[in-house]
Amino acid sequence: MDSGENRPQSAAVDPALTAAALALDAGDVLGALKRVALRSDAPGLALRGVALARLGKRERARELLRAAAKAFGSSAPLGRARCLLADAEVALASRELRGVGEALASASRELRALGDTVNALHADCLAARALLLRGRLADAERALRALQLSHAPAALSAEIHLAWAELHLRTPDTRAARAALGQATRAANRAKISAISREVSAASALLEAPAARLIQSGAERVLCLAQVEALLGSSGLLIDARELVLRAGPARVSLLRRPVLFSLARALGEAWPGEVPRRVLLQQVFSVARPNDSHRARLRVEVARLRRALRSLASIAATPAGFQLTPGAGSQVCVLAPLLEGEHATLLALLGDGEAWSSSALAVALGVSQRSVQRGLLALENAVKVRATGRARAKRWHLLPGAEFATPLLLPGALELA
Repeated sequence: MDSGENRPQSAAVDPALTAAALALDAGDVLGALKRVALRSDAPGLALRGVALARLGKRERARELLRAAAKAFGSSAPLGRARCLLADAEVALASRELRGVGEALASASRELRALGDTVNALHADCLAARALLLRGRLADAERALRALQLSHAPAALSAEIHLAWAELHLRTPDTRAARAALGQATRAANRAKISAISREVSAASALLEAPAARLIQSGAERVLCLAQVEALLGSSGLLIDARELVLRAGPARVSLLRRPVLFSLARALGEAWPGEVPRRVLLQQVFSVARPNDSHRARLRVEVARLRRALRSLASIAATPAGFQLTPGAGSQVCVLAPLLEGEHATLLALLGDGEAWSSSALAVALGVSQRSVQRGLLALENAVKVRATGRARAKRWHLLPGAEFATPLLLPGALELA
């Protein structure tokens, strides 16, 4: 709710509404709310909804915006369309992902047909950001490329450049991300809206924040995003635990649907240039503490499958004690791992954006059942990493201050499964 475009149609002829709208534009939310607190007409309801959304009262804000849309009705289609857009924007900020894409597309069509191209562009930008939230990076890029910036006001221009920056951070492409953030900063300065400036600053901080772990030759260190990008472009054999992929230059082998093979490859990669004893592989990959002949036979079968899958990138040799990975052309081997791993790392990564998520929205973003998400959230709550607020359909989950969480920058592969 950062742009000042969602104003009721009658604000220009009503001094109180005009003053409230100007106060909102200036960031004086409480001042705006005081001017319309007792209003029950359509424009008053709309402004109250926008003001409450900026104060974080999103459930009540959506109720008011829907009431305003109903009050505008068919006699004031532009006001109605703007209220529906504002409602969809609050839904997106509340991480209510079900149906938000359709709502934004509908609002965009209506606003464009009514001649409100600026708010239509705002709806299209929000739709692109919804795609980013769901990890659909290719679709988000196409949506962003379709946006026309030529007539966008400063606040909306900053929003669009921020969306581009988020896409480049997730790719990752640090040079493009810095350029987009620079453009967003200049647009935010022109807009003089503090909320947008804060969002730009938060996005800029991600460029220098820890983004992943590098494991090589038994040693481990933390990488920033630029170092991750450089590693992805290197010619050595990279075992990428974000996407269950092995890369060597342009060559790529995905083991996304073969997690056992990837676990074997990762264990061999972490031990490189050394070998991994068979008993260690059985314990790490198959959770077998006391192996027997059938376990050892299964290990041989899986290693043979991995050898065939990686024949273009590396070879796997049997040693007297175990197995050893040898990359092609004498290159180096390294493992790229998220900062935090585990059963619930993806949940923590999504909650790490600072917003409150419903379990249904988390399920949509991750492409899993809501019941699975609820079990994960309860486990994280018991571990004192997240907390819930609200009840029933209004229940939202937050990351607790100080809780360790996985960076969302390295989740595009996981989220693409949705």
